[in-house]
Amino acid sequence: MIGPKSVLIGQTAKRLALHDRFNINLLAVSRSSERFTERLRDIVLRPGDVLVLKGDLVLLPARLMELGLLPLVGREIRLGNPRKSLIPVVVLAGAMLLTAFGLLPVPTAFFTAAILTVLLGSLSLREAYEAVDWPILIMLGALIPVSESIRATGGADLIAGGLAQFATTLPPYGALAMIMVVAMAATPFLNNAATVLVVAPIAVTFAERLGYNPDAFLMAVAVGAACDFLTPVGHQCNTLVLGPGGYRFGDYWKLGLPLSFIVILLGVPLILLFWPPV
Repeated sequence: MIGPKSVLIGQTAKRLALHDRFNINLLAVSRSSERFTERLRDIVLRPGDVLVLKGDLVLLPARLMELGLLPLVGREIRLGNPRKSLIPVVVLAGAMLLTAFGLLPVPTAFFTAAILTVLLGSLSLREAYEAVDWPILIMLGALIPVSESIRATGGADLIAGGLAQFATTLPPYGALAMIMVVAMAATPFLNNAATVLVVAPIAVTFAERLGYNPDAFLMAVAVGAACDFLTPVGHQCNTLVLGPGGYRFGDYWKLGLPLSFIVILLGVPLILLFWPPV
């Protein structure tokens, strides 16, 4: 953090030549309740700004003292080993090819890919353990019986019947668009993976009542659940960029709403092309 007597106050990284003079790279700047639009090197620094710096671990304490900076916490940031960075790409491509040609089932292929990534040294066991999103796993485990209960108790039939009443006069693309919109509307409240568990049984029953092939409607659920752009909580990617991007909750729907319409306009005809409902 920039202290009250730091030489960085009123300066920019470019003007001060941090890398040339101090052998330090500025990676990020954070300022309370403010979003930056200029380039990182052109930001005029102020007291209290929080910086992410990269430098020689031996020389860094002396450089921080010289610059009047207060160390908060050290972060081990990997900027990449070209050889090891290619390993996950190759392993992932192999897993995708094995599943695409039907040589291995999806769970087996991708679980094997995860193990290979660790064994080949691209990821440590600690990093793999820390990367597991335990709240998501617990939520999915809790929602599997909810999804099954909706199907077993007739809830899926009831909801699908109500939707079918509106869709009886619609053409196949209209019924498909309806299911996709339902999945998009449920995702902000349930999370994308949970939406698939809950809406998929409804989509199957809905398709059967209308006499259509369920495959197209399941794909509509998958696409709709994966394309939540309206809130920061419907998908993990939306949540990840909320803080670093300086976004607010209300910023998402402004661009998310037209993007959702684009997904529907393109997704429905493409699903009908590859998975004909009749």
